[in-house]
Amino acid sequence: MFILDKLYGLFSNDLGIDLGTANTLVHVRGRGIVLSEPSVVAIQDGTNKVLAVGQEAKKMLGRTPNDIKAIRPLRDGVIADFEVVERMIRYFIEKVHNRRTFVRPRVVIGVPGSITEVEKRAVRESVEQAGAREIYLIEESLAASIGANLPIQEPSGNMIVDVGGGTTEIAVISLGGIVTSNSIRVGGDEFDEALINYLRKKYHLVIGESIAEEIKIRIGNVYPNKNERKLKMEVKGRDAITGLPKTVMLDAAEIRKAYQEPLNMIIEAIKSTLDITPPELAADICERGIVLSGGGSLLRGFDILLSKITNVPVILAENPLICVALGTGRFLDEIKFINQKIYKMEFR
Repeated sequence: MFILDKLYGLFSNDLGIDLGTANTLVHVRGRGIVLSEPSVVAIQDGTNKVLAVGQEAKKMLGRTPNDIKAIRPLRDGVIADFEVVERMIRYFIEKVHNRRTFVRPRVVIGVPGSITEVEKRAVRESVEQAGAREIYLIEESLAASIGANLPIQEPSGNMIVDVGGGTTEIAVISLGGIVTSNSIRVGGDEFDEALINYLRKKYHLVIGESIAEEIKIRIGNVYPNKNERKLKMEVKGRDAITGLPKTVMLDAAEIRKAYQEPLNMIIEAIKSTLDITPPELAADICERGIVLSGGGSLLRGFDILLSKITNVPVILAENPLICVALGTGRFLDEIKFINQKIYKMEFR
């Protein structure tokens, strides 16, 4: 079997995939991350014909005619539309995989820690149909820690908090395994939704997901700072009462107020994970700090706020947006050191 696997490795490109709610990233062994595109698919209504995937499909969100649907087939980190996800994965694999090779690739997929057996099966079957030979499912928190270059093989506590689009993954890792963990289905999408609801309630202003995301990127923040007077943005949308176009000026303080509910849920999950961490590992975390990854970790002031609440140093990973993808890509090299149950399926 070992010799056979070595031969397969000569003719296929192993892939690591961060199948995210907001974006999908693909890591190819030996080449690094070669693809990063939105997890969006545009399909023809009635025929279900795929018209666009990724960046081109995202441009259509909220702007399509009645016969075209631009959808995000993953919600809260899991598959909401099996058939569309399979087509999306197939598209991404075919886009990056060297079709001159005749052996199907091994694929490593990062999945939320809260994923159910049914959801695992859906992910496996989607990737199988997309052309994988072997499939490994690895928890996103473990993948993120590998991608962030944490010394997880050492007998010491390493804490990772990965705030993605649909989930927040929290884990304390030692000796290559997850000691304590928490996975909540709250992430960047919930921040966008909270802002949409806030603007509708306070200003009767209706905006879409794309605008909410743009606001988050440009002036999103969760902790005050001396330069926040510059964090202002003119937001255009539709008046919920009159139906006419409307413009509102937002500042940093209002953004923080809008984000309070999802932010509190993430903070409480982190605190509860620390609460059940063994004392010896907690002492290590106090010294080493908490490492943040994922797009949500880039919210202005998130690291400062978390450090003040936990009294623990907080460090932003070097490449927070791509930690999970890097980790899935490196996983096959690290597997012999991982003291963790890995969910694997093979298709010869």
